[in-house]
Amino acid sequence: MIAHHLPILQIIVPLMAAPICVALRHPRATWLWALIISWLCLAMSVALLQQVLATGPISYELGDWAAPWGIEYRIDTLNAFVMVIVTAIGATVLPFAKASVEAEIPEDRIYLFYTMLLLCLTGLLGITITGDAFNLFVFLEISSLSSYVLISMGSDRQALVAAYRYLILGTVGATFYIIGVGLMYMMTGTLNIADLSTLMPAVADTRTIQAALAFLTVGLCVKLALFPLHMWLPNAYAYAPSVVTVFLAATATKVAVYALIRVVFTIFGGVALLDVIQVRDLLMGLAIIAMFTGSAVAIYQLNIKRMLAYSSIAQIGYMILGLSFDTVTGVTAGIVHLFNHALTKGSLFMAMGCVMFVIGSVRLEDMSGLGKRMPITMAAFVAGGLSLIGVPLSAGFISKWYLILAALEQGWWPIAMLVVLSSLLAVIYVWRVVEVVYFRLPPDGVEITEAPLSMIIPMLVLVGATYYFGIDATTTLDVAGRAAEALLGGLK
Repeated sequence: MIAHHLPILQIIVPLMAAPICVALRHPRATWLWALIISWLCLAMSVALLQQVLATGPISYELGDWAAPWGIEYRIDTLNAFVMVIVTAIGATVLPFAKASVEAEIPEDRIYLFYTMLLLCLTGLLGITITGDAFNLFVFLEISSLSSYVLISMGSDRQALVAAYRYLILGTVGATFYIIGVGLMYMMTGTLNIADLSTLMPAVADTRTIQAALAFLTVGLCVKLALFPLHMWLPNAYAYAPSVVTVFLAATATKVAVYALIRVVFTIFGGVALLDVIQVRDLLMGLAIIAMFTGSAVAIYQLNIKRMLAYSSIAQIGYMILGLSFDTVTGVTAGIVHLFNHALTKGSLFMAMGCVMFVIGSVRLEDMSGLGKRMPITMAAFVAGGLSLIGVPLSAGFISKWYLILAALEQGWWPIAMLVVLSSLLAVIYVWRVVEVVYFRLPPDGVEITEAPLSMIIPMLVLVGATYYFGIDATTTLDVAGRAAEALLGGLK
């Protein structure tokens, strides 16, 4: 019986758990409670993915109101996969969080931190699981509002400015999205995503729907930080508490990419959108610019969290490039990169969290000689950096390889070359860190040791997963391939 209600429990459990953190108040009690909830959510998402792979899509009607009149939660291979990404990162971040949060956030605010983290998890899972376009907006706001609070808790005063900037741009993005939803509702009379996909071909040529598409795309591109709508992201990642940076970098932008996939390939799936309207060229162009701009700007950063933030902008470019190919191989590359980048970037930001915990800074000049004094952390950072570059045996290599395959399938040799060239830029900014931590002498008279095991182990788990899914990518590629075939109707 419980198995039947897993879709709604995936939302209800973290949502109801959040106010309990306020009631508990004790820092360790709230951490333990959030940890239990995160692992429970992971177990439910894995069960849902197994169920979808075994029996096909799941439809859950809230209050037994039949869709499209009622709100439907619809789970297929794609969103079950994204849910596993979000909950796996959440379940890995929370053991890491205990020591990191105690070091960076005042004790009297820790319970609020975990309250907001659970609300953010609720919003991200809601965006992923809902089959209703307006309901998606509601969950988008839940995740965004809690993200603003989480970012503002950073110890640097600039965290407040970063949160405020994200608030302004996030509100603009959400407003654009809801205007698009309103225009679609005006033309079709429905908010159900599956229903919209069947009604869209009849009205796709109208200016109202084309305007709706523009609003939806711009709104979601702000949320996923696609160039040039990425200006909120570098400061948000750089000045947020370390745990927040890990969680948001590995989940929030990925879920926004998922929402864009839903709009392009599900709602407008019957319209052959990327062929009829010149959306492909626009997305492909912006993706390629993002790949180079993000990596090029990362090279000049002195704050390593900020460097990794610009790297994320480039990696989002790879995801959007894969989607813009509009082929099974291309979309598979985009979807599998959601997973691979979450592991890679999560491990890299965890390494920076360990450095922040030990030396109180993530600036490059303060990290001289850390390779000898924090050998495990720095080895993990280098391993994550190699995956960012796309070195064979890493998860990043799988993503880049499939992107190149997708380009060559279409005979687009120049784009395949651009993927390779942009990856080489990552060598430069990763090497800058390697040079400082391994080839410069540490300051005299400063005792530095590794971060606590509670932080080291989750970091090593993510690094290990990065290479496990690089060596044996069968599972992730199979799931991503099935999702891509379903999105494209097996036609391409």
